[in-house]
Amino acid sequence: MPQVIFHKQGQVHHGEVVPETNLVVRAGIRQFPYPHLRYGCGMGKCARCACRVLAGAEHLPEPNWKEVKLLGERLSGGYRLMCQLWIGHDIELAQDDDPPANAFTAAASSTPPARA
Repeated sequence: MPQVIFHKQGQVHHGEVVPETNLVVRAGIRQFPYPHLRYGCGMGKCARCACRVLAGAEHLPEPNWKEVKLLGERLSGGYRLMCQLWIGHDIELAQDDDPPANAFTAAASSTPPARA
């Protein structure tokens, strides 16, 4: 069973999950990592669940288009959207206390250019 280590607000939380678990879904039904994981829509639209992957990234799939759109350059810093990942291997994550105010809003609110 995959082990999850979750860092938040200077604390470290440990949990075990069944393979192919989504941590946002688990938090939504009040299982680990509830209440520690910050999340919002659960559909890759708000980026509130953005976390840095500290270990285990090699077992994750490539970022999908939602992550690319919302996280942009932060992907290279190890950030991923937890709502878009299904955990199948041990992983260690950290969630910042307060993401920068506009870290995700520019990507989330961008609109395609108007056609002439």
